[in-house]
Amino acid sequence: QVQLVESGGGLVQPGGSLRLSCAASGSIGTIYAQGWYRQAPGKQRELVALVTSGGSTNYADSVKGRFTISRDNAKNTVYLQMDSLKPEDTAVYYCTLRARPTSPLAWGQGTQVTVSS
Repeated sequence: QVQLVESGGGLVQPGGSLRLSCAASGSIGTIYAQGWYRQAPGKQRELVALVTSGGSTNYADSVKGRFTISRDNAKNTVYLQMDSLKPEDTAVYYCTLRARPTSPLAWGQGTQVTVSS
């Protein structure tokens, strides 16, 4: 079983930056992809960014050019650098891991990001 622990959330002013981290532990085995989802109050959970084991990345249109996802394979850790934050980025951010293309997603517990002046 995989455990995912997020860190780095908090309160930031509009235009500011935050860096989220997610460390994976447990029975990790292979990793096909890691990513970040978010869920704002009253809204559905949405994919923010994804990185595959081959290094391919995918971003939601709303964060392209502002967010960057990266991995440290040696540490089994994935990061989300968030710049030029906007109030609409306020949400709980969840880390995910997929061991194989057909494996279910493993989820972290979530970390709150609040963008407000």
